[in-house]
Amino acid sequence: MMNYMKLTQNVGAALIVSALLATAAGCENKGPAQKAGTAVDNAADKAGQQIEKAGNNIQDAARGNK
Repeated sequence: MMNYMKLTQNVGAALIVSALLATAAGCENKGPAQKAGTAVDNAADKAGQQIEKAGNNIQDAARGNK
């Protein structure tokens, strides 16, 4: 149960970071900082998706579905 709680916290943190980065990416200038910010946004989104997938797998395993 502790792993699930820790996973939930990690997913929440990833979502918050993604939201903050997406807000910061609202600039109209397409300079190097903007491009770097976009790359970080994409990486955070992918990490969040992987964390969510892992959480779903853990839930499935706990229910005996896998």
